[in-house]
Amino acid sequence: MVITGLESLLNKFPARLKGKSIGILCHASSITKNYEHISEIFFRRLDCRLAALFGPQHGIHGQTQDNMIEWQSQKHPVFNIPLYSLYGNYRKPSIEMLNGLDAFVIDLQDVGARLYTYIWTVKLCMEACAESGIPVWLLDRPNPIGKLPFDGPVLKKEFFTFVGGASIPLCHRMTLGEMALWIKDKYIQNCELNVVWMKDWKRNSLYSETGLPWVLPSPNIPTLQTALVYPGNVLIEALNLSEGRGTTIPFELFGAPFINPEKLKKNLDERQIRGCIFRSHDYIPTFHKFRDELCFGFQVHITDVSDFKPVATTLEILDAIIETSEPDALKFKLPPYEYEYRLMPFDILSGDSGMRETLLSRKNIPAEIERWSYEIEEFKKEFSKISYYHE
Repeated sequence: MVITGLESLLNKFPARLKGKSIGILCHASSITKNYEHISEIFFRRLDCRLAALFGPQHGIHGQTQDNMIEWQSQKHPVFNIPLYSLYGNYRKPSIEMLNGLDAFVIDLQDVGARLYTYIWTVKLCMEACAESGIPVWLLDRPNPIGKLPFDGPVLKKEFFTFVGGASIPLCHRMTLGEMALWIKDKYIQNCELNVVWMKDWKRNSLYSETGLPWVLPSPNIPTLQTALVYPGNVLIEALNLSEGRGTTIPFELFGAPFINPEKLKKNLDERQIRGCIFRSHDYIPTFHKFRDELCFGFQVHITDVSDFKPVATTLEILDAIIETSEPDALKFKLPPYEYEYRLMPFDILSGDSGMRETLLSRKNIPAEIERWSYEIEEFKKEFSKISYYHE
């Protein structure tokens, strides 16, 4: 069984945390192998004091369903300490929030996609703690889809937003701890970062191989299967397509009322996309896009994880929809999106404007995918300098 950063910390509690007032950034997945939540454990400890809790997007208990649904700070009803929202009036902890803290502990479950907001909340917390001279302790957890290959564009600096604040690929294979190290090295060198690493985790593995309990890290990532398709199909959020929100298998489904399912199925099959098959599956979303409307769509079934590229697959899907639909049926959404009011939502999710321009101009899809491969090779050279885990 993999030993998480939380378990490692509890097995040998650091002397530098004893007697300290501690703030913790956590959420529903911040549990031990025995399902105990980090907040309950620290509240009971007598050798330190839990002084404040912080929660990312979706809330500390995963209660807020969708993007841009904020939640507000409050007093914890049991612990009688502040519970600060970092997805509301504040995304970066204020000086007042950090006042009186001796250490800032982070325990979040990431899903392996660069645009997942938790790591960017971590980045903002690292900035705030560096400015206030507070050490950060990050308790590492598995990348649940580490077995998937690097995939997608490397984020360009001019497209940095709250859904991306470092030049890494869309499907990145990193853990939260490694990403935090990358962020410290590249952007916040004065942050006192202490990563508590996992034991017995291999990068070339899936979460189902860890022996750890799965707690959905956000409301629309209910299963590992969802996480596997998410790095690609999350791009659908920036289009007039349904990404399956409002169904029981979000991101595994995609569809829209304007799709021609017979033509699209034939087109997708002819592309011979590796590692998956597409099964026709119509649905009626109960909320979000096309609520109560019939969507003609498909479910992505992964047949070979080692051969599946989620971002490249989604690019092929979108190209096939354009080819088989009425002219201009597929549209890119305009800003705002996740606190960004200028850049195109699709561009900040994908990493630059290249994918969108390829689709709009009907350029060669393999050439666009090849462009990423050069970027990824350059990234891997840099990543090898801070990489902690073996394949």
